[in-house]
Amino acid sequence: MRIKKGDTVEVLSGNDKGKTGEVLEVIPKADKIIVKGINIRKKHVKPRKQGEEGGIISIESAIPSSKVNVVCAKCGKATRIGYSEEKGEKIRVCKKCGAKIK
Repeated sequence: MRIKKGDTVEVLSGNDKGKTGEVLEVIPKADKIIVKGINIRKKHVKPRKQGEEGGIISIESAIPSSKVNVVCAKCGKATRIGYSEEKGEKIRVCKKCGAKIK
């Protein structure tokens, strides 16, 4: 997967199109990611212990990784990710400006 935890991404399609957020979790098996503040769903929670409150909470739901692009820190645009080799180690690079993406 080209997207890593901590990357800033922009949503390309869906209800949250155009919004940006930080990747909180990557699920490679399902090819999905969870982004902070994107794809918010309501979850009904039942109190499990005495004194605990139940209610409706908002949580971020997973979205397909193909619906997002990484935002380059240098040029500030949503871009595809390329790979380059430097000192025998594989690094990610911006396809638009060629800057390293950490």
